[in-house]
Amino acid sequence: MPKLVTIVVPVFNEAENVWLLQEAVQKVFEQLPQYLYQIIFVDDGSSDQILVALRQMAEQFPTVRYLSFSRNFGHQFALKAGLDYADGDCVISMDGDMQHPPELIPAMLEGWEQGNDVVYTIREEDKQLPYGKRQSSKLFYNLLNNLSDIELEEGSADFRLLSSQVVSIIRNLKEYDIFFRVMVKWMGFSQMAIRYQPAERKHGASKYTFKKMVRLALQGITSFSTKPLYIATYLGFFFSAASILILPYVLYSFYFGHPNSGWASVIIAIAFFGGLQLMILGIIGIYLGKLFMQAKQRPQYIIKESNIHGQ
Repeated sequence: MPKLVTIVVPVFNEAENVWLLQEAVQKVFEQLPQYLYQIIFVDDGSSDQILVALRQMAEQFPTVRYLSFSRNFGHQFALKAGLDYADGDCVISMDGDMQHPPELIPAMLEGWEQGNDVVYTIREEDKQLPYGKRQSSKLFYNLLNNLSDIELEEGSADFRLLSSQVVSIIRNLKEYDIFFRVMVKWMGFSQMAIRYQPAERKHGASKYTFKKMVRLALQGITSFSTKPLYIATYLGFFFSAASILILPYVLYSFYFGHPNSGWASVIIAIAFFGGLQLMILGIIGIYLGKLFMQAKQRPQYIIKESNIHGQ
């Protein structure tokens, strides 16, 4: 009996790419008669005509499913929605910008058939990308690996295969902040990696700005580690000890120097320690904010329209 493979594709303003992606996936599975497949497109509150395109595709191709959010909830929640509604024997997630090559799907399925529950991909560095973009990507992974408890390979992508067992566990996760690249590594199971060269984007522009990369790194760090809180504590001890070492200099200046001088150094010290205190309070505030949002128990996403029924 053929096994069912579900392809989950979060999309945001990718109306020009979804037709190309559907065609490319169809060509791949024409060479894999031992598998059945379906595609679930998750429209993350797009402002273009992608919903119209998805409706037309669903009428034309019985393998196409779609979910449309009431607003933009973010890529990770769009990915979570697709996994919630996927019912395949395995699930492959990929982006809708055509940079995740569908031609890699047979190799991913082969890795799954060999007994791996997770087959993830690592993107080779694209030398044609701007220098700033490549350096910001390296900074992202270095920051994440140094401050979190999970080791994530540089170039790890959301292009991965998950077994039905892994997907069923993810469905039960109710976390407000989800970062799947770290989450999947944290879950364990048997995993293997496949390296790939990213394809050229056909239409549109990248949605991951430097600001979003920093936010994603902070999200991953604070969701899987309490190291920032320990760092804040160590800084407090260090500067408390340093202030004691300055005491002899203060006494010497008072008795043999000019006690009324040195106002500039005092102002600099006040500004420095004030900034340090704000930084530590900010770290604590991030963790408290996560608890606050988690306690509300709001839905992770809201579906406005879908052609998937009965789940």
